[in-house]
Amino acid sequence: MTGLTITTKKSQLSVLVASALLSTSIALSGCTPDAPSALSENSALSENSVLSETWAPGAPGAEPTWAFAGKTGIGTAYEPYVDGKYQAQAANPVSKVWFSVAQGILTETMYGLIHNAQLKELQFVMTGKGFIDTEKDHTTSSIEYLHQDDQGRPQSLAYKITNKDIEGKYQIEKHIFTNPDNDSLMMKVIFTAFEAGITPHLYVNPHIDNSGANDSATIEDGALIAQTLAADSTVMTVKTSTEFVSASAGFVGVSDGLSDLMDNGKLDWRYTNTGKQAGNVALTAQYPELTMNTPLEFDLVIGFAADKASSLATANASLAQGSDAVLSAYLGNDSHLGWKDYLASLSPLDAMSRSTTDNGKLLYASALVLKAQEDKTHAGALIASLSNPWGDSVSAKVGSTGYKAVWPRDFYQCAMAFLAMGDTQTPKVAFEYLKKVQVTKDTKGYSGTPGWFLQKTHVDGEIEWVGVQLDQTAMPIMLGWKLWQAGVFTDAEISHWYHSMLKPAADFLVNGGKVKLDWNDTHITTPSTQQERWEEQLGFSPSTTAAVIAGLVAASDIGALAKDEQAQQYLEFAKKLEAKLETQMVTQNGLLGQESEIDANTEKNHSEIDKPAPYYVRISPQGDPNTAIKLLDNNGKPGLDQRLILDAGFLELVRYGVRDAKDPIIANSLALVDLELEDNLRLKYLFSAKDGSTVPGYRRYGNDGYGEDTQTGLSYAENGNTADQRGRVWPFFTGERGHYELALALSGTLVDGKLDAQRKQALINTYVQGMETFANEGLMLPEQVWDGVGNSTRYGYRLGQGTNSATPLAWTHAEYVKLVRSMTDEALWDHYPKVSATFSK
Repeated sequence: MTGLTITTKKSQLSVLVASALLSTSIALSGCTPDAPSALSENSALSENSVLSETWAPGAPGAEPTWAFAGKTGIGTAYEPYVDGKYQAQAANPVSKVWFSVAQGILTETMYGLIHNAQLKELQFVMTGKGFIDTEKDHTTSSIEYLHQDDQGRPQSLAYKITNKDIEGKYQIEKHIFTNPDNDSLMMKVIFTAFEAGITPHLYVNPHIDNSGANDSATIEDGALIAQTLAADSTVMTVKTSTEFVSASAGFVGVSDGLSDLMDNGKLDWRYTNTGKQAGNVALTAQYPELTMNTPLEFDLVIGFAADKASSLATANASLAQGSDAVLSAYLGNDSHLGWKDYLASLSPLDAMSRSTTDNGKLLYASALVLKAQEDKTHAGALIASLSNPWGDSVSAKVGSTGYKAVWPRDFYQCAMAFLAMGDTQTPKVAFEYLKKVQVTKDTKGYSGTPGWFLQKTHVDGEIEWVGVQLDQTAMPIMLGWKLWQAGVFTDAEISHWYHSMLKPAADFLVNGGKVKLDWNDTHITTPSTQQERWEEQLGFSPSTTAAVIAGLVAASDIGALAKDEQAQQYLEFAKKLEAKLETQMVTQNGLLGQESEIDANTEKNHSEIDKPAPYYVRISPQGDPNTAIKLLDNNGKPGLDQRLILDAGFLELVRYGVRDAKDPIIANSLALVDLELEDNLRLKYLFSAKDGSTVPGYRRYGNDGYGEDTQTGLSYAENGNTADQRGRVWPFFTGERGHYELALALSGTLVDGKLDAQRKQALINTYVQGMETFANEGLMLPEQVWDGVGNSTRYGYRLGQGTNSATPLAWTHAEYVKLVRSMTDEALWDHYPKVSATFSK
């Protein structure tokens, strides 16, 4: 895409502006019909005028959205615990700022709680002879880590982004990180022009306190300031060490600086504030014209606080420190504990790197990414992702946490990954945090049986979703047992937690009971779960039941230590669940088998198809998998016969120790997973790895609609749910399969208790390298990658490229870390020996 060609013919202004706004993805639909238009032929504006008014017209501006969710980087300052908490001290302030990077620019930036976004995006706009370029749309971007060891492994979450004009006119280099000494983000910026007449501009679109519809903006004290009109608003201040030539505040798509630049290439609307009506606002500032081939370098700071004076003081303090000093503290130096110190504390990482195919680059990045996705007010609160899935098509009018929230299932995966890489503090603090999200008699608005864990909450424990997912109640027990076995908890400590948190959870798993909270009014009877791990279906799920069995066996073991006379009942109930697995979740007359492919949308004579061997269904709504019962409609997809839907979640039965890797029904089910069925039901796809080999990727299940529309290419639910939506390949399934294949190899012939070296390397080359294949340039692992089916969307995705779903996904990074540790140890990290000993046959 080339920059906009400027014309001075006033009659062409409206066409020119509309074209420009389209090219920079700014919608005008959010403007009210009677809003004063800064672009009107009858207004006082012209290509040469400077307005005397100080209040920007056009409230509330365009409809606000979030930014592209496929982040190539995230960051925050590393903070050490003090007595298991984040506590500010004179020598150790706690910085509560997180940022994300996508499409070459700074995107959602949070302050306070980890989900509390304050900024949608900050980018530069370049003007020159015949062009107006937005950094996001008119440059090619590269990203690298500012700190790397001699193996090229990241040492901090500080980034160097280089954006080059596609026509070679200029280059923008940015170094991005946060200040561990206060609540600010810092960016070192270097502009280089390769032709005369180029002027850079700063463009800032705030979304204060997690919404883009309630903001106001002012130009004051040489700074760009944004806040809401509420009395308790956060205040965001942007300042740079190079003074602005001019600046303006306005409403996006109507009177903001980008709209101004688009009319004649000049920032000549000088609005100092956006007035008394809130909306979607932007702040724009002009820098001096660049001298050709002479770089302009300066520091940019975004300061956050609860009031204007403090926000400005924070920004000024960071500018006074300078980017070099702040970056040194961010990495870690004589007076600051930083990211390099955290990595140095993870003693297994170096050895684990030898079980990767990239010398540990993704492993080290994963360690950093996982630790960065923890709240710093509520220590141990581990979120699912620092992103809003499909954010640039999701409304930002009303605040939403997106994936910046706590799910106990994702939480478990992350805590186990911390333990795998040698961090014993974080999973301990995280486990103790879980008490905050367990349902008790004191849970606001709740009546019924206590003990289960909430589906989804804010990091402060505020309830968001209230479905009952039995795996999310079992996994805290499993985590507690693992921490006890690892020596993180003493016998006395785990006994305390057994009585205060784990026993109520185990009781709920055994007895179920009445649940009434918000919309949810139901009765739970284990093992039938109200929602399985994809939060969409009710019934009897292999993956959920695997966790429940493991959790109950773990509870019985801890209960014996705690001298609980009822502990034996947990083990006995686990045995009853295990005995019914095949009757409740394995179909004996399935509709899939051998080489047959079933068209889910047409009627076929299934009696003509060879009867397949028994296999696990994704979920059986009533625990009778041999019937034609349909699953619920979900994500725009109509529900299909339960026997048509595969889900490799049954592999959790092997991982946890409920079934042997050589179990024939597991093998039958896996053979079906690997079939090349028609695309709606198909799970497995192949991708090209960096060494030229092919590596596998898998979808969640057949008939998954949680993804882009195959016909229109629109994001998930962008214009409402449709039957053409398609869930794509999720990289962490490559890790789940790798764990199974390791278990299968270990059940074979070993030499001195070890795997054959060639076979082990083959597993690493296929599954570890497979996950590494899906990492983007910034070493972020996504929720989903493009599978090549249907419209490649407005982004023109390539096969295996992360989509706009959620990146980085903590679960994906956690699965990668655990897979590498499993390969290193030649033992499954998530395995429960007590479970396998109980059910070995």
